[in-house]
Amino acid sequence: MTFEDMKKIVVDTLNCEEEKVTMEASLTEDLEADSLDAVELNMALEDAFGVSIPDEELANMKTVGDIFNYLTAHAEA
Repeated sequence: MTFEDMKKIVVDTLNCEEEKVTMEASLTEDLEADSLDAVELNMALEDAFGVSIPDEELANMKTVGDIFNYLTAHAEA
């Protein structure tokens, strides 16, 4: 999994501009995602990469980088 792979899913799921999706981008401020968007994004990422982020963990993730780092740390090699 690369950041570009994840970025495509974020853009498709959140209907946001591709150039706004960076490691530092805030999910709520920069990408205007609400809690429902976060759940939809989590489901899309689970389908694509086979890693589910628990709701408690997801609530603490503020940036795209937080999600990417979690996925890469928990992805099966």
